[in-house]
Amino acid sequence: MKKGQMTTGYVEYVDFPNKAVVRTEEGDKVVVKNAIPGQKVSLRVTKVRKGKAEGNLHEVLERSPLEVEAKCPHAQDCGGCTYQTLPYEAQLQMKENQVRKLIMDAVGFDFHGIKGSPLQYEYRNKMEFSFGDAYKGGPLALGQHKRGSFYDILTVTQCQIVDEDFRKILEATVNFFGAKEMTFFHRLTHEGYLRHLLVRKAVKTQEILVDLVTTTQLFDMTPDQEEAMLLEWKDLLVGLEFKGELKGVLHTKNDSLADVVRNDGTDLLFGQDYFYEELLGLTFKISPFSFFQTNSLGAEVLYETAREFILADDPNALKDKVVYDLYSGTGTIAQMLAPVAKEVVGVEIIEEAVEAAKENAALNGLTNCSFLAGDVLKVLDTIEEKPDYIVLDPPRDGLHPKALEKIAGYNVPKFIYISCKPTSLARDLVLFRKHGYEVERVCCVDMFPNTVHCETIALLSRK
Repeated sequence: MKKGQMTTGYVEYVDFPNKAVVRTEEGDKVVVKNAIPGQKVSLRVTKVRKGKAEGNLHEVLERSPLEVEAKCPHAQDCGGCTYQTLPYEAQLQMKENQVRKLIMDAVGFDFHGIKGSPLQYEYRNKMEFSFGDAYKGGPLALGQHKRGSFYDILTVTQCQIVDEDFRKILEATVNFFGAKEMTFFHRLTHEGYLRHLLVRKAVKTQEILVDLVTTTQLFDMTPDQEEAMLLEWKDLLVGLEFKGELKGVLHTKNDSLADVVRNDGTDLLFGQDYFYEELLGLTFKISPFSFFQTNSLGAEVLYETAREFILADDPNALKDKVVYDLYSGTGTIAQMLAPVAKEVVGVEIIEEAVEAAKENAALNGLTNCSFLAGDVLKVLDTIEEKPDYIVLDPPRDGLHPKALEKIAGYNVPKFIYISCKPTSLARDLVLFRKHGYEVERVCCVDMFPNTVHCETIALLSRK
């Protein structure tokens, strides 16, 4: 097998994340992305190293026996929902198998269990749509990156993982700025005006927040002309009919060279710069850039499962106990555990999230929660009261080795690790085992139906 070679074969299985293993006609194995077990595919080999080959998917020659028709008309072109041609039960089985293999290979712990999302479609409460063009020099587009493309954008007016209010806002916005012939921010030249459209909508309260993200590059516009244009766009949105309620329209400036949504200053064009969502009987105030699980109903399943892990053997397990909620975000887990614990201390590096957590705790009448801003590795040294229990929900890349050592050094009898990237979890479980902890329970929760992603909860106990 040589680099550049074209070949065909059948997809035998898919490892996390999105690594389809193809058995070629020559009998070799090649790893490609965006394929499904049972498909016959053609591919081009892009890398061969130490007997392992990788390639790019060229074409699906035969559909898998497992596949059904995709609900979304953008399925062939959009790079978002890789698994949407699989029935949902098959998606769950594949994700469970992927995580089981990772955990088994890491620490030899077998488990059976994945909980599905209450909604398989229209489940997302947040989307960051990108401005661009569908092809070089083409008309303005707004939506998701095309499959396999770094630059091309697909206008996803029929996206099925968000509800019709998202789609209505997207279509109105791209038509408005397209008619104005506004430029978009080019990733190579770093020139252009439009960057992202951020839409958030609460599932329980149905409240909507819309934020247009642009650069400060006005080109031929004066500041007054920009303001007039933005107010015209705002009036367009306010005049639309929604299933939910539009609570706020904002304009955020972002001159970062990186392709990220960053807040360099936000102006309120209409209403308010926050909305409310409800989870497990608690109320949360959410701003445009607050971290919050993107699947509200799935988050309830996730957090109920975590609470079940903690309290299953003893409903009073946290009574008179101090709990650390590390990487606490807006304090959802902390507030969920506060009613059954003596005290909960949350630590989060994003200051805005910490302020939101404090505000939400007050909103829910919880007086035994405190939240500290800063890096977990540094902040832990400043907390005098030591934990009796720890809950971790770190970023995708998992724990910094020094933070892991410090956490293990508290010697708590048990703790919970929530992970949005099973490969990071598997790596960290090996390190925790070296510190005397074994896996006691593991469960997956599918927070992202039709995509390659999956959340995992692990309960660890000291030997």
